[in-house]
Amino acid sequence: MPHVLLVDDEAPLRESLTYTLRKEGFEVTTAEDGQSAIKQFHKRVPDIILLDLMLPEVDGMEVCWRIRAFSNVPIVMLTAKDHDSDKIRGLEAGADDYMTKPFNTRELVARIRSVLRRHAATP
Repeated sequence: MPHVLLVDDEAPLRESLTYTLRKEGFEVTTAEDGQSAIKQFHKRVPDIILLDLMLPEVDGMEVCWRIRAFSNVPIVMLTAKDHDSDKIRGLEAGADDYMTKPFNTRELVARIRSVLRRHAATP
């Protein structure tokens, strides 16, 4: 069962996505801010991270940079920042994919599975 670290400061979104992802066969750990995300990551390295950019304490971009300094775990940015420059910055920071809110949960699940397949196939 793939383990997802879901990082978002919006409790209703975390709860809804946690429910959906568990129903789709994923194990889910959540964090509500960047500092908690980094702590959760070190407690148990997930198979993939869903990462919001606008987080309290440590923003999502900084979380991505810190994790990329020592890990290649797949990261999907899931954020309301929808300008092309935001997308480019996120992908250049190390994200494997970038989705904007609002989003279709079926598409998100498909993207998660796609990223996990590509990551598993990487030697």
